[in-house]
Amino acid sequence: MSRRYQKVQELLPQIKQMLEQGMSQREVAESLGLKGEQPVHDLLKRERKKEIQGIRKQRGRKPAKTLAEYKRENKRLQMENELLRDFLQSTGRK
Repeated sequence: MSRRYQKVQELLPQIKQMLEQGMSQREVAESLGLKGEQPVHDLLKRERKKEIQGIRKQRGRKPAKTLAEYKRENKRLQMENELLRDFLQSTGRK
């Protein structure tokens, strides 16, 4: 048994066209023979949610660094430590 929303998903371009012509969501559902409480409204809501998820920044792990990036960062940090050590010696703090 297929899911009902997949049938409605296939009709999405036709539904959008009917809505642009000025038909109400209820009229569109009745003309296409869609059942349920608010099938067109629910479909449009799902589509908006998909668009928003595509725009939002995805959370999760950062992409793994390569060995070369780690070596570059290590070299930079060593240089920074050496610079700070020299600065402290020149000011006579250590």
